[in-house]
Amino acid sequence: MCSVALSDSGQVVFHKEDTGGPNHARLLAPFCDEAVSFADSHAIPLDAVAVSKGPGSYTGLRIGVSTAKGICYARGLKLIGVDTLKLLCVPLLLAEELPDDALLCPMIDARRMEVYSAIFDRALRTVRDVQADIVCDETYNEWLDSHPVYFFGNGADKCRNTLRHPNAHFISGCEPLAKHMMPLAEMALLRGQTENVAYFEPFYLKPFEAKPSKDLLKQVQANH
Repeated sequence: MCSVALSDSGQVVFHKEDTGGPNHARLLAPFCDEAVSFADSHAIPLDAVAVSKGPGSYTGLRIGVSTAKGICYARGLKLIGVDTLKLLCVPLLLAEELPDDALLCPMIDARRMEVYSAIFDRALRTVRDVQADIVCDETYNEWLDSHPVYFFGNGADKCRNTLRHPNAHFISGCEPLAKHMMPLAEMALLRGQTENVAYFEPFYLKPFEAKPSKDLLKQVQANH
């Protein structure tokens, strides 16, 4: 997901999204330019830039944070890091009526049967910290045995046939879009929870592993 949004006084006034794949390198900067131009043309003062801080795609996080830092430096703005898993919870909390004891388990696909996930209560208090889970039928039973647990995000679909517990519920359509950052970002700004623009780094969860492209491998094999 590549998306940019602008909020003013608790309302999203501009947003732009691309769902066509990992296009951050090509699209993120133009999207940001449009958002900043919209703010300037409507006399909306900018206070801060919020950026998804991870976990997630190494390349997407790196490009997003680098772009956010550039805007902060150019405009003298504060930087806010938004937990990507908490961000996934926002559309669910806005759209669904959940039981009081419900737990939320956002999942980001980490390939094969692995997901990046955490568990939160309805107030987004952390019940279990983020980690990389290799999902089997008993992975979340500690919480499923006593709570209804809602699984969502692009990692949840591949777990539907594995997590068969009667307390496991799956919700589709929750995506980490910039337009849903607004309540988390504004709360962080009110609390003074901002990042050091110079030293802030994304939370990758796993170390980056560089792999040569298939085209490069074919070229090397052809030359030998």
